[in-house]
Amino acid sequence: MEHIELFFKSIFIDNMVFATFLGMCSYLAVSKKVSTAVGLGAAVIFVLAITVPLNWLLDQYILQEGALAWLGEEYASYDLSFLSFIMFIATIATMVQLVEIVVEKFSPSLYNSLGIFLPLIAVNCAILGGSLFMQSREIATLGLAFNYGVSSGIGWFLAILAIAAIREKIRYSNVPGPLRGLGITFIITGLMAIGFMSFGGMLTGGDEEVKEENTAQVETAKEDTKEELANNTTINE
Repeated sequence: MEHIELFFKSIFIDNMVFATFLGMCSYLAVSKKVSTAVGLGAAVIFVLAITVPLNWLLDQYILQEGALAWLGEEYASYDLSFLSFIMFIATIATMVQLVEIVVEKFSPSLYNSLGIFLPLIAVNCAILGGSLFMQSREIATLGLAFNYGVSSGIGWFLAILAIAAIREKIRYSNVPGPLRGLGITFIITGLMAIGFMSFGGMLTGGDEEVKEENTAQVETAKEDTKEELANNTTINE
């Protein structure tokens, strides 16, 4: 259940683009065609699916305070958390280079269409944000870290795919001159972000159940207190 909740929450509620507006540079630049958007989105999913679990292992066994205890008691007090950014970025850059090599080998046309934005995945704030959010939210297990990486990548993929499909159709629309290009794209992105905010209601059902349970417990406690007072009064009389 925890995996399912994290999966849907990362895609719809905590969407990288529409909730935190991360990765906007490549989101805006490579969303003119659906084909290029699909290619870059797939690359982002792959990079996040690999880097988030790897960075989780680095964080758990090297970077956190006391994480080096497995080397011996003399290392238990070491705190290497100040190296988080450097280690995370090094892992991301390595995986992006691997993706670039694979895409250039098997799909030269996609490699040429993505241009400079494929290697720029290494400095894409959405990729680094995935690892930093994993660290700040204290993801408990490696499986959940992998789940979070994949679902965050799928959320970013859906965002760029949706805006690319809209931008392809909007070419044939009568858009006012000052709003053509990035202007109308920003407006559509804002409207889509508002729409994605409505997915936050997916979690309110459980909250309401908890509130109802708490209310019932409070009422029961009040009734028990009244009964005890009545019994004490009767005994005193």
